[in-house]
Amino acid sequence: MNLLENWGKVKIIDLTQNLSHLTPPWPTYEPLQIKFFKRLAPNGANGQLITTSNHVGTHLDGPMHFDTAGRDIASLELEKLTGPAAIADISDIAEDYGIYTPEDIMERVEVKKGDILIINTGYHKYGWDQPEADERRYMLRHPGPSMDFVDWVKEMEIKWIGVDCGSADHPMNTKIRDWEPGEADLCNTYMLEKFGKGLNEIYPWPDTYQAMHTKVFIKPYEIIHAENLGGDIDKVSNKRTIVGCFPWRFQGGESSICRIVAFEG
Repeated sequence: MNLLENWGKVKIIDLTQNLSHLTPPWPTYEPLQIKFFKRLAPNGANGQLITTSNHVGTHLDGPMHFDTAGRDIASLELEKLTGPAAIADISDIAEDYGIYTPEDIMERVEVKKGDILIINTGYHKYGWDQPEADERRYMLRHPGPSMDFVDWVKEMEIKWIGVDCGSADHPMNTKIRDWEPGEADLCNTYMLEKFGKGLNEIYPWPDTYQAMHTKVFIKPYEIIHAENLGGDIDKVSNKRTIVGCFPWRFQGGESSICRIVAFEG
């Protein structure tokens, strides 16, 4: 009853990126394609057909995405997808190929065990629908987590993570490292200058390959993540609030396009 009585004071803040046939998918994934199969004339209704991968725009990577024995999207409880969240804005330290740590998160917002964790790197400003749109920076150069971040999210029993860029992994700790050798060379130079260690030392393969997928999606952790957040994410910087992720109730789905919102009282 209290929720109903106070609903008029609740602000609903959309953390979702716009979606269209122009939205770039994660590299090598199939983009969204759309066409009308009927129009208002002569039958009075518009109808569309859509073909897409599950990794276009704001989407939730489900357990099955990196674990064939993992749960499908339909099996995820609403209690897992919705709840208390810490939203950390690290855009003040973000730079191309940068690395963020658990300390960077905890310096900006209180994180409690069992939270949802939303990370605002600031790179949503390079999203396809923004004035500073830059697909290469958005997908290939965004900051990513340090390797101790993997153990930290396990210890904190994070429900799921959301990021406002192409991946919850560092882009050069994904297959992009092989696909874009020029970018890998630039990243290696940056890391040597910044950290005194090269790319292969900071993210040694195969041990750390795509660790935010391979090492935390599996049971018993099932710490999945949503990628390509955006919308009004800057309005909830460094706050604790309630966040909900609403994918399809998708039986057999390894991932799903979704809507993500924050609720502020």
